[in-house]
Amino acid sequence: MTQCVQGMLYLSVLVAFAACDAPPVPLDDILIEKTFVPEQCVRAVKVGDYVRYHYNGMFPDGKKFDSSYDRGSTYNVFVGKKQLIAGMDKALVGMCVNQRSLVKIPPQLAYGKQGYGDIIPADSILHFDVLLLDVWNPEDGVQIKTYHTPSNCSRKVEVSDYIRYHYNGTLLDGTLFDSSHTRMRTYDTYVGIGWLIAGMDQGLLGMCVGERRIITMPPSLGYGENGDGSDIPGQASLVFDVVLLDLHNPRDGIAVTNQMVPESCTRKSVAGDFVRYHYNGSLLDGTFFDSSYSRNRTYDTYVGRGYVIAGMDEGLIGVCIGERRTVTIPPHLGYGEEGTGSKIPGSAVLVFDVHIIDFHNPSDNAVVNVTHKPEECEKKTKKGDFVKYHYNASLMDGSSIDSTYNYGKTYNVVLGANQVVPGMEVGLMDMCVGEKRHLVIPPHLGYGERGVLDEVPGSAVLVFDIELVEMEDGLPEGYMFIWNDDVSNDLFTEMDKDQNKEVEPSEFTDYIMKQVNEGKGRLAPGFDPYRIIDNMFSNQDRDGDGKITEAEFKLKADEDVSHDEL
Repeated sequence: MTQCVQGMLYLSVLVAFAACDAPPVPLDDILIEKTFVPEQCVRAVKVGDYVRYHYNGMFPDGKKFDSSYDRGSTYNVFVGKKQLIAGMDKALVGMCVNQRSLVKIPPQLAYGKQGYGDIIPADSILHFDVLLLDVWNPEDGVQIKTYHTPSNCSRKVEVSDYIRYHYNGTLLDGTLFDSSHTRMRTYDTYVGIGWLIAGMDQGLLGMCVGERRIITMPPSLGYGENGDGSDIPGQASLVFDVVLLDLHNPRDGIAVTNQMVPESCTRKSVAGDFVRYHYNGSLLDGTFFDSSYSRNRTYDTYVGRGYVIAGMDEGLIGVCIGERRTVTIPPHLGYGEEGTGSKIPGSAVLVFDVHIIDFHNPSDNAVVNVTHKPEECEKKTKKGDFVKYHYNASLMDGSSIDSTYNYGKTYNVVLGANQVVPGMEVGLMDMCVGEKRHLVIPPHLGYGERGVLDEVPGSAVLVFDIELVEMEDGLPEGYMFIWNDDVSNDLFTEMDKDQNKEVEPSEFTDYIMKQVNEGKGRLAPGFDPYRIIDNMFSNQDRDGDGKITEAEFKLKADEDVSHDEL
């Protein structure tokens, strides 16, 4: 005797063995052969469950008498409620979704001696090739399985929130019916107000941004008896694999977090200020979309005037120079329902990590603070003076720009001669030798919107720590040369060495330099003396013929208008 039936399971206590040459033994109970068993069986059919399955019905000789496949529709029924022949009612219990079984049913558990019309003769043994596709129970609710939880979850989805999420939607057997990923666009909707099927409305509540969960729902919370008319059949359980990307509420304002405020903050930004700042911009799920650092240039703008999105306009008010903060902006204060196209999707919450580099107001003046003043301070700088000073120059964030100490020599200028930026002119006025000052110069009194290539950024506030080392009195305004002694009554004759009644450039230069060297006259300090003398000569040479006649020659005191001359 050998066992001729392999891998068959009797659901009764009877085990049938037969000789290979013996006639078939009549079935006393159903016989089940599991032809495919899924690796996982999350749920097995129980009495009272509702199932959807496909089948082929055959006689033992292989002749088909019925098929759900031929009708193009699953067979949908409650199990254990006598809506099926007794053998099938019994065979379906314990099956898993995607399990395939060959079920052999004896006549007494099928259609018995009556048969079924012209289709099934009396006392027929029936074979069913069954594939279980779905199982649920009328008492089922939404089932949630979270398989990834982000480390940080400051907020969870609540009723009336607006969310953006990706999903894959499948039937219980794994058949994909929809996916936001294939459309490369998130699904964006309000939660809990009836915009979604009831199961999804429930299943999304309590999620964190970045969380991933499996949401399984019975048809009563999905598309019900009729399905969606296309990809979702009637009475189908639905499975959604969801990742939440974004979350906000229409009532939300901006949120400021992660503030790092410097110890010294003498002033905070107000509406109308011009701010320079660096930022990294990302979506709420961490997706990067922009950075000023990648461009190696700050973002420079007025705040409170609508030059930037409303949320950033608000988020940059009340900041200190050097402050770092995270500004989270809901879409109605960002780029709204449309987004920006490629980088920022519609209805996206924006997160900006901001570092304030500096700010100023167009009405600002240079700020001058004396950090050291010598005991004796009687003589102070004024317009026209020639000064020598040391400085350390930096930006408001402390970035060094330049320092005279690096070169081992002072910086020398004539005050009022436009040789330095206006803010430095202010900072050097009324200063004593040995005095030290701390200057803060707004860009409109510094290097303006353009800055200095590779040295000073555009619209940058400048910081100078200066020390006056030496000063030389300048000449009265409008003069480039003055007499220390009384002027000779015969000045023209003294200049005209060859007595030809004309003063040549060389004669003029030699005479002026002699007066300077002998201390009888003084040229404006800080300028090239020969260029001053050439200018003086040109002003005396009224007809421009390269020589001065006695008729052309005049002292400055005799002139009606100001000239850089005698």
